[in-house]
Amino acid sequence: MDTPKLRRGLDLVLLTADFAGTLLFAMEGALAGIRGAMDLFGILVLAFTTAVGGGIVRDLLIGATPPASIKDWRYGAIAFTGGMLAFLFHGTVAQQASSVLITALDAAGLSLFAIAGATKALEFGMHPMMAVLLGTITG
Repeated sequence: MDTPKLRRGLDLVLLTADFAGTLLFAMEGALAGIRGAMDLFGILVLAFTTAVGGGIVRDLLIGATPPASIKDWRYGAIAFTGGMLAFLFHGTVAQQASSVLITALDAAGLSLFAIAGATKALEFGMHPMMAVLLGTITG
């Protein structure tokens, strides 16, 4: 496999991880809004903020402006979809969800965002230690 194909494959894996993390955290943010008895608009705002807030902070710190989650419409679409899924199916989710499931989803989202965040920081020439820190901020 040549280098451009390998790079495109790696980019696709990282983008998929970023989108999956966005969906997971949007659902977690929406569920928090539902538990707080927010209306649909508040739930969607909380879903979006929870899903993309860390990435926006990371992008601003490394000089990637405008932030990817603002520039690329897919992040908002995924965040709002996650928020709507949580809103529409929160009764089913609440019945099926255990603290173990929520913890596992949270860990999965954190790891996906940390990987995507650290990789992006490295691509922008950050020192590896700072990339780890920015990956943590992203999560």
